[in-house]
Amino acid sequence: METCPRREISLRKVNAMRVKITLPSLQQAKAYLEAGERRNPGGWVAHSVHVAEAAAAIAARHPRLDPQAARVLGLLHDIGRREGLTGMRHVLDGYRFLLREGFPDAARICLTHSFPIPDVYAGSSEWDCTPEELHFVQDYLDRTTFDEYDRLFQLCDSLALPTGFCLLEKRWVDVLIRYENFNRFTIPKWKAIFRIKSDFENTIGCSVYQLLPGVVENTFGF
Repeated sequence: METCPRREISLRKVNAMRVKITLPSLQQAKAYLEAGERRNPGGWVAHSVHVAEAAAAIAARHPRLDPQAARVLGLLHDIGRREGLTGMRHVLDGYRFLLREGFPDAARICLTHSFPIPDVYAGSSEWDCTPEELHFVQDYLDRTTFDEYDRLFQLCDSLALPTGFCLLEKRWVDVLIRYENFNRFTIPKWKAIFRIKSDFENTIGCSVYQLLPGVVENTFGF
């Protein structure tokens, strides 16, 4: 696979344009993930690491995103899985955990990464929470205008299996087989992620797949 050409961007311009957010340090994010793995071991941890790597690689070539911030957010986007084997509840559990820890920007990604279409029923699995909690999530999505970090993780969540990077379609089929939750939002959601991918590629000047080592081997199994 050809290397993605590095775009020459003024460091001064980058620092002026990047979105400013408040996050835990990389060391602290890793500690949260390691503690979560002890509470609930599973493939979600390796998936999170790969999502973080993909997000950092894309952000490094993007004029308004910070690769270190992207890596931290990637490690924590599924941190709600620390609470055990749940369905869509993990997005709310992650939001609440990081909010308690004092990181609302990271908490936001826990909620928004699953919803390129901002409807609670567009999630990949069933909701296992109270009606009041479901209403809270929908209200949050209704009040939120997605920024480039939200869209980055709506994309990167679909670029990584626990075993490594893959084509979007392979990740989608993997999730669909596991949760058996094909619904009226499934195809529109996939189309929305394709649009996000196209937007990022127009900005960084190459295919996102060129930034993901092993994507061909992991997708096709050779």
